[in-house]
Amino acid sequence: MRYIINPILKGFNPDPSVVRVGDDYYIATSTFEWFPGVQIYHSKDLVNWKLVAHPLNRVSQLDLKGCGASSGVWAPSLTYDNGTFYLIYTDMKNVYTNSKDSHNYLVTTKDILGEWSEPIFLNSTGFDPALFHDEDGRKWLVNMECDHRKDKNRFGGIIMQEYCESEESLVGEVVKIFCTGRKGLVEGSNIYKRNGYYYLMLAEGGTGTSHSATIARSKQIKGPYVLDPKSPMLTAREDATLILQKSGHADIVETQNGEWYMVHLCGRQLLDTGRYNLGRETCIQKVRWTEDGWLELEGGGNKPMVEVPAPNLPEYKFEEEPSRDEFNSDKLNINFQTLRIPLGEDSLSLIERPGFLRLKGRESLSSRFHQSLIARRQQSFTYTATTCVEFNPESFKQMAGLICLYDHENYYYLRVTNNEEIGKSLGIMICDNNVYDEPLARDISIEGWDKCYLRVVVDYQKIQFFYSKDELQWIKIGPVLDASKLSDEYCREGWFTGAMVGLCCQDLTGKRTAADFAFFEYIEEEDNI
Repeated sequence: MRYIINPILKGFNPDPSVVRVGDDYYIATSTFEWFPGVQIYHSKDLVNWKLVAHPLNRVSQLDLKGCGASSGVWAPSLTYDNGTFYLIYTDMKNVYTNSKDSHNYLVTTKDILGEWSEPIFLNSTGFDPALFHDEDGRKWLVNMECDHRKDKNRFGGIIMQEYCESEESLVGEVVKIFCTGRKGLVEGSNIYKRNGYYYLMLAEGGTGTSHSATIARSKQIKGPYVLDPKSPMLTAREDATLILQKSGHADIVETQNGEWYMVHLCGRQLLDTGRYNLGRETCIQKVRWTEDGWLELEGGGNKPMVEVPAPNLPEYKFEEEPSRDEFNSDKLNINFQTLRIPLGEDSLSLIERPGFLRLKGRESLSSRFHQSLIARRQQSFTYTATTCVEFNPESFKQMAGLICLYDHENYYYLRVTNNEEIGKSLGIMICDNNVYDEPLARDISIEGWDKCYLRVVVDYQKIQFFYSKDELQWIKIGPVLDASKLSDEYCREGWFTGAMVGLCCQDLTGKRTAADFAFFEYIEEEDNI
């Protein structure tokens, strides 16, 4: 028997929404302040997955300029009906107040790998929207309702309204179909129909270690919905020894052969820290319908499993991606994202100097507006990332290099700059919940170097930077740094993303001095967690 090994989507891939179209499976996950918005993965066997698309790739679809850490795209819902893919998403503008300011939109396409439509505004009543396509052709939007009032449950329940395609808007009355479950904080709703029942999948308990997935059902789409008496159907909150903590926020899919699977988010803890620097990831469990019409894990109980029986489908493996990106394409590698907005030729170019990524210095790493920065997810507890930069700064206000970051308030940055005393130099910048530091007593001179190789080695809780003149002899620079700080649990503002690693350039003089990167290499080692 083949097995699926969880997580299936490692490192900062939360809030999964799954759909099958013929023999193809797709999962959409949240991207928050990172652009382009929404990650879509493809599989044919539920075992092997590949990132294939970012549907929200235009500012007209998604403008995150100025948004805070962990704002932006929350909990996309991906569905398919009558030849069209539907993607619903929240653009969360305001996380840290009761009011939220959560705007929900719909985009569509006939080709999931092609361009998606301009967004249709739906509502701003809450987050985690999802679209249900009923058998009679009617479409229904569900989302949680935010309640900002004093002494009220800010997770005010699940509301429903009909969506009219011809009018491109919600129509009819708003109905509250579910108020609260056993743990409160009801969100992440999806509706399915089977054997005359409407099933309402819910996330409960918050997206941390009390998270869970529950299910309720009704004979009528507008309820009343009755909670499964055995709920929650999935949770890790009762067992701190489980590897897949934070399990919840689920969606289900049926295979061509009638097998059922449930995708859900999870988190894997760095040992002895209570922190999750890989963020919330995506797992899968095999499920079954009971004789009395409820959904349960096939293996019994409600605890998430690391090893799950694979479906009866032919194995389908994707071509392995090279670990080193030589920047020999005119398009940025799909694994890279930028912060909040796309980078135009005034900030990023792959064609001005063929074979190099050119980043033109923009605002500081604290900026929520214009940063020249690209990064990819940390998807293993142990990895090595390497680059080579050619950069000729004229001022200490001009910098470029290799960065490990969580958000604009938390990062470790190995950067080349110009020190008025020693010329071109190399040093480390740290931001720890918006407290700035430089751990070296003085920068290291690299005056006269045409290029400098930079490397970071991450080993669970440890981060160590290195540099080299020739990529042969590597020299340690700076102390061992704490990787666990780049996590949901540590950062004071961002709570929902994960550690990233990438390249960046700043020019605080406003001259937009350019840095040229010859390659970016990312090599993972096998995790023991």
